[in-house]
Amino acid sequence: MNQEVRQFQENTFSTSDDEALYFRHWPAAGSTGNKVIILFHRGHEHSGRLQHIVDELLMPDTDFYAWDARGHGQSPGERGYSPSLARSVQDVDEFVRFVASHAQVRMEDIVVIAQSVGAVLAATWVHDYAPKIRGVVLASPAFKVKLYVPFARTGLALMQKFRGLFFVNSYVKANYLSHCPQRIASFNQDKLITRQIAVNILLDLYKTANRIVSDSSAITLPTQLLISGDDFVVHAKPQKQFYAGLRSRIKEQHILPGFYHDTLGEKDRSIALDKIKSFIAKLYNQKPEPFNYNDEDCWSPGADAYRELQVPLKPLTPEGISYRLLSYGMNTVGRLSTGIRLGYETGFDSGSTLDYIYRNEAQGKGFSGRFLDRVYLNSIGWRGIRVRKIHIQKMIRQAIGKLREHDMPVRIVDIAAGHGRYVLDSLENQPEVESILLRDYCDINVEKGQRMIEQRGLSHIAQFRKGNAFDYDSLASLAPKPTLGIVSGLYELFPDNNLLSNSLAGLAAAIPPGGMLIYTGQPWHPQLKTIAYTLTSHQNGIPWMMRVRSQNEMDTLVEEAGFEKSHQFIDEFGIFTVSLAVRKSHD
Repeated sequence: MNQEVRQFQENTFSTSDDEALYFRHWPAAGSTGNKVIILFHRGHEHSGRLQHIVDELLMPDTDFYAWDARGHGQSPGERGYSPSLARSVQDVDEFVRFVASHAQVRMEDIVVIAQSVGAVLAATWVHDYAPKIRGVVLASPAFKVKLYVPFARTGLALMQKFRGLFFVNSYVKANYLSHCPQRIASFNQDKLITRQIAVNILLDLYKTANRIVSDSSAITLPTQLLISGDDFVVHAKPQKQFYAGLRSRIKEQHILPGFYHDTLGEKDRSIALDKIKSFIAKLYNQKPEPFNYNDEDCWSPGADAYRELQVPLKPLTPEGISYRLLSYGMNTVGRLSTGIRLGYETGFDSGSTLDYIYRNEAQGKGFSGRFLDRVYLNSIGWRGIRVRKIHIQKMIRQAIGKLREHDMPVRIVDIAAGHGRYVLDSLENQPEVESILLRDYCDINVEKGQRMIEQRGLSHIAQFRKGNAFDYDSLASLAPKPTLGIVSGLYELFPDNNLLSNSLAGLAAAIPPGGMLIYTGQPWHPQLKTIAYTLTSHQNGIPWMMRVRSQNEMDTLVEEAGFEKSHQFIDEFGIFTVSLAVRKSHD
């Protein structure tokens, strides 16, 4: 495989938390056909280890990019460390968007090739952020690493609890990664290879991979999966489960007999590279085919899961007994907790409950009540809600900055604000804001929200009105015309997409071109059954049942209304997203 070595340029790009990550760029020869491939390296490695892929794919008309993930290669940070896997996935999103701008191409012109841990990052990014790239190639994704010590993950989690952050070294030797003598030698001699990995990333990798594999039906991008037949590092079964769930019409799986874990660095890697080249050529030779989300609220795994929640549990089964006991306990002893009692009085999805969750101050009758309240407030869903509040506030400030850059007035409307705390908290020290209109259907929320406005001395620019978030006419006729619309925590409560389309159309009629929309999503939730079988909704105390929407589905509804998504946040648990979209020019 003595191919000509393709020359690269090196530079850095800045992440949103101000890290300067190193990357390499192999420019296309001569005039390009707007083809860009982004490579993501394996764990422990770096972009320099991917030179052979660029050379051996023989695609001179294509730009190639590859980064060094934070904590790897020539990028900064403690070796093998990232604050969280979610932060690394956000890095992926920011890098791909940077590449699109740097190469001056559309997202649809980009194909991603990723290996091992890099493939998990790419798969998580595709699932959580729903990018509109041309397709993705995943080589031996590390959905489940083979840890040969019994109960290794449990032990590592306990050690992390008591020791805090620490690092473990990879047990993998080069001769168990590849049969290629050159790759083995270079691995052993490469001083930029990072042998250690932070325990938080190792544990995050396992939890995130479980989520992505179990919910791979949310992924509808063209996908090629390459599985090494004799992989000593990762299990093949989760890779096959992931592939089986994919809903893209264009997908292909290849099992490569005798291959070790370094799939694209194996001795016979030309077999894998030929399959990749053929797959990518087909993608570029045809127009992208958007997935049809028109009937997703009826015909989708999310709709099926929602219908399953509506089936009553059999009372004498272990599951039925456990949920009945939990429900009974919460509705009796649990009422010692102020938060639980408030949930039963107003609904666990009400504005009053959310305002209580935001404050995050354990209250209750005596020590037992406060203890129960703290356990309640620390449940994963409520922790995600508080992260969502932080993300909404960041996004509001970001949107205000963009509006001012384009000399547009800042007129804000939130169509289902609850008590409005998250909006008002984000607008402190924001003199650019011309007007704030908060709306909600609930009289209690309107009353308490108006009181909060008055307490903060914002009555001169802010007001709270009763309003229906799904009433097209009342939204379309908003005055003054808002330039920033906010919809938070609302659409997740309603399974019918027609309601959402009506609401979004009303906002699109009100918001002028260049204006912005902040909207939240819930692509996944680990406690859907617990919530449905134990908690009650604000809607007359009926069970609180939620239908998850993939980020693709939610983004499609927003796009069909006339907006184009530009940015997104998601919490580290993968539950709640916050997105920013720009109103496109009217047709």
